[in-house]
Amino acid sequence: MSLFYGFITGVVFGFLLQKGQVIRYDKQIAALRFLDMTIVKFMLSAILVAMVGLYLLEGMELIKFSLKPTILGSVITGGLLFGLGWGILGYCPGTSLGAIGEGRLDALSGILGMLVGAALFAQIYPWMQKTLLLVGNYGKITLPQVLGINPWIVIVLFWLAGVLLFRWFEQKGW
Repeated sequence: MSLFYGFITGVVFGFLLQKGQVIRYDKQIAALRFLDMTIVKFMLSAILVAMVGLYLLEGMELIKFSLKPTILGSVITGGLLFGLGWGILGYCPGTSLGAIGEGRLDALSGILGMLVGAALFAQIYPWMQKTLLLVGNYGKITLPQVLGINPWIVIVLFWLAGVLLFRWFEQKGW
């Protein structure tokens, strides 16, 4: 049943990606050039809603968080590679798959790049365990834990910041 729920959630999210036009190459490039904040608004909306939903589900004991360790070496390296690939291709991994779904074959090079990158990652992972994965390992932490406050305070603060950011985007015409 959980696979069915995942499938339905994926279909709805894909539909919203397509309707919001965030899988379009021109929107991706405009976001990277800070000319159009549609993608930022879309993802920020998803993050804000997910924060509330996940903590509600966790509070009702319907889910249990499975945290991964915060390792700065891998996070920074991964973020740089992700950003570099996005900037070169004009699609992030998820939007490249959506673009393929719309019939845009230019995204195929990104999917090929993801496969090559995954193979390279598998090859260098033993080396990474001895180097990169040791840099800045803070363990399994969350922002509320680091701040020593209730998660709902963090959620409210993020929502306030999100609303202010949305208003600023609208004032700028983004």
